[in-house]
Amino acid sequence: MRQLTIIKPRKGLSTLSLKEIWNYKGLLYFFTWRDLKVRYKQTAIGILWALFQPFIAMIVFSIFFGGLAKMPSDNIPYPIFVYVGLLFWQFFSVSLSQASSSLVNNKEIITKVYFPRLILPISSILTNFIDFLIASSILIGLMFYYHYVPNLAGLIILPLLLLITFLIAIGLGLFLAAVNVKYRDVRYALPFFIQMMLFVTPVIYPTSILKSYSWILALNPMTGVIETARAAVFGNAHINWDLLLISGVICLLLFIFGLIYFRKTEGYFADVI
Repeated sequence: MRQLTIIKPRKGLSTLSLKEIWNYKGLLYFFTWRDLKVRYKQTAIGILWALFQPFIAMIVFSIFFGGLAKMPSDNIPYPIFVYVGLLFWQFFSVSLSQASSSLVNNKEIITKVYFPRLILPISSILTNFIDFLIASSILIGLMFYYHYVPNLAGLIILPLLLLITFLIAIGLGLFLAAVNVKYRDVRYALPFFIQMMLFVTPVIYPTSILKSYSWILALNPMTGVIETARAAVFGNAHINWDLLLISGVICLLLFIFGLIYFRKTEGYFADVI
């Protein structure tokens, strides 16, 4: 008599099996390396796109917002002020976009073999850590150019800020990836959402510009990340720990919500994708 084994994804936050993901660490590495190679395959400048995109954005913002609109930058040269914001914003926006489409882009694999589906959104974001490190070299060059000495003690907090940004992106990414399996509207709505969110995130302006209404921006978890990054790197202001705490709490709530929804809907991915 044949023995039939049925594999079903477990549901709920308590079933986040780190051991299971660890058992599939080789597959996680494969997907991450594959995504990194495919991203820059058959491009003329390859991985230099990680430098080109934020650098050109910095130039455009510096001309129109820093030069023509005279946007304040808390007594910091506007190019490096905006570049710090762009570094974290690009990491978040690209990670969110790639995580949301990670399941649909791998539907052939999902329908043929079992593995923890969480690996796909996670691997799509891990590649952006490499882009972040590469793009950070431009910031170092800018600080030398403007004779700006970084606050070395404050740099210690940057890994925490990257972790918070990762949790925000993976939390929203898990939710949107699950929704995108059933409703392809996500691919049209998400670029518009990201574009609008840029203007309610202090990337091109400081929170001080809103004065007594700056607390509204605190509801955006990326606000605490970017403002803390600037305070940590430049040392021009004290770190607003309350703002960072708000960002941390919101990012955990988003992560928990995204994970629960992903686990709850994971069972029908292979059927409807």
